[in-house]
Amino acid sequence: MPERPDYPALIAGHTSVIDEINSGDSGLPVLDHLLRVAEQPIGAAGMVFVEYRPTAGRIIAATGGAQWALGRPVPADDPTAARLATGARVRELRLDTLPGDLARQFTGRGLCRMVVARAEIRGTVIGSLHALYPDATEPVGAECQSVLGYLASCAAHMYGDQAGLPIHGDGPVVAALADGLAIVDHRGRVRLWNPAAEQITGEPAAAMLDRPLPFPVPPPGQVLDHRLASGRWLKITSGELPGTVSSRVVTFRDNTDQQRHDHDRDLFVAVTSHELRTPVTVIKGYADMLSDHWESVPEPDRRHAARVIGQRAGELARLVDRLLSAANDAGPVGGSPPVPFDVIDALQAAIADLPADLRHRLRVQLPATLPKAVGDRASLATVLTELTTNATKYSEPGTPVELSAAADERTVAFRVSDRGIGIRPEHVERAFERFWQGETGDRRHYPGAGLGLYLVRRVVERQNGWVSLRPRGGGGTVAEVRLPRG
Repeated sequence: MPERPDYPALIAGHTSVIDEINSGDSGLPVLDHLLRVAEQPIGAAGMVFVEYRPTAGRIIAATGGAQWALGRPVPADDPTAARLATGARVRELRLDTLPGDLARQFTGRGLCRMVVARAEIRGTVIGSLHALYPDATEPVGAECQSVLGYLASCAAHMYGDQAGLPIHGDGPVVAALADGLAIVDHRGRVRLWNPAAEQITGEPAAAMLDRPLPFPVPPPGQVLDHRLASGRWLKITSGELPGTVSSRVVTFRDNTDQQRHDHDRDLFVAVTSHELRTPVTVIKGYADMLSDHWESVPEPDRRHAARVIGQRAGELARLVDRLLSAANDAGPVGGSPPVPFDVIDALQAAIADLPADLRHRLRVQLPATLPKAVGDRASLATVLTELTTNATKYSEPGTPVELSAAADERTVAFRVSDRGIGIRPEHVERAFERFWQGETGDRRHYPGAGLGLYLVRRVVERQNGWVSLRPRGGGGTVAEVRLPRG
C-alpha cells in the first residue's frame, strides 16, 4: 500500500471527472468514473459506493476486484454500515474482524482491509465510499485516507446538486426533507426562506431573498400540486400573515413519493390493459375460427391454431402472475424457504421449460459441476425466463444469447449475456424499477410491461442473493445473478 497517493494521476483523473460534469454528464456514469480514476492513485484493489435508503443500502458503483458486488443490497443491520453511522467520518477496518456476510465475501476474494468514508449532507448520511486492499497487516497511509474522505465529499456534493442522484428515489436525501416555509411581501417577493425550502427546491436563501417564488401559490385555504423543473413535486398551501398588509406565509412539502404512487397506479392500469389485449385477441381470434369453421379448416391448420392458442395462453398466465406480483409491492414473492440445490441441474431443467423461441437462441456454456447454492430451486425457472426474454427483446432476431455459470468462495453465479443494444451506465439500477423501460414511449418496438427485471430482483433478493446489470464489452448487456453457496 502506498504511503502517499499518486497525486499527479489523481489530479489528472479528477480533472477528467470535472470535465465530464461540465459537459453535462451526471449520475452513475460520473460516480463510476470517480471511483475508477481514484482506485490506482490510492493503491486500492477495488472500490465501491453504497447508497443508503431509509431501510437499507445498495452497492450502486463498483470497480476493480470489487466489481462482482455491483447491485448487492446492504442490510440495515450490516456491521460496517452500523459502525459507520457514528464516530470518525473516515476510518480503516480489517474485514476479518467484521461479522457481516458482505465482509466475509470480500475476505474470501483476498480483500482484507478497507478504508471507508461517509458521504453526508448536513449530517444526513446518504452513502459511503469504500477502498479495499489485499494486505491485512499493512495499514493504509493517512494521506490516502484523507483523499478518500475528499472523494466521499465529492460524491455527497453530487447528491446535493441532485445531479442524477440518488439512484433510488426514496433515499435519505428525499426522506430527510421537512416542510419548506417562505414569507412573501405584498409585492410577492420572498422575505424569508428556511433551510428546508433550500433543500426541497435547491434554491439557496441568498439567491431567493427579494425575488418572486419559483412556483405558483394557491389562494388561501387551497392546496396546489406543482412539479418543479427538477421533476420534484410540491404540495403547496398559503395563508395571510396576521398583522401585515398583504403578506403571505407559504408552506410546501415534497410530495414526489405520493405522485409516484399515483403515477404507478395509473400506469399499472394502462400497462395491464395494453399487455393483456394482445394475447386475449389472438386466443379469441383462433378460437372463433375453429368454432365457426371447424369442418372447412384443414387438419394442419387446426393443429397450428391449437398450438398458437396454447402458446398464447401460457404467455397470458405468465403475464398475469407478473402483474399480480407487481401489484403487491410489499408482499412476498412466491417460493419455498432457501435450501441447498444443484444450480447446473436446476438451470438445465429451466432451459427445457423455456418457450421454444427463447430455447433456440440460447447458447449454453455450463460447467459439468458447481458447488450447491442456497435458494429456491423452483424460482430459477422464472428468473431465467425473465432474463432471457429481456435479452432477446433488446437483441436482433436470431442472434444468440449466452448462458454461463461459475462459483467463488462465497457465491454461485450465472450470467445471461446478449449482443443487443446494450444498457447505458445510468440505467443499470433504474432497469429494476417497476414499469421502467429503457426505450420509453416506444412499446411497439420493444413491447413489454416493464416488470420482468423488477420481479427478478425481488425473487433473487428473497433468497439472500443479488442481481446486477452491466454493459458488455463490444456491445450488449450482461445480467448476473449471485446466490450464496451452500
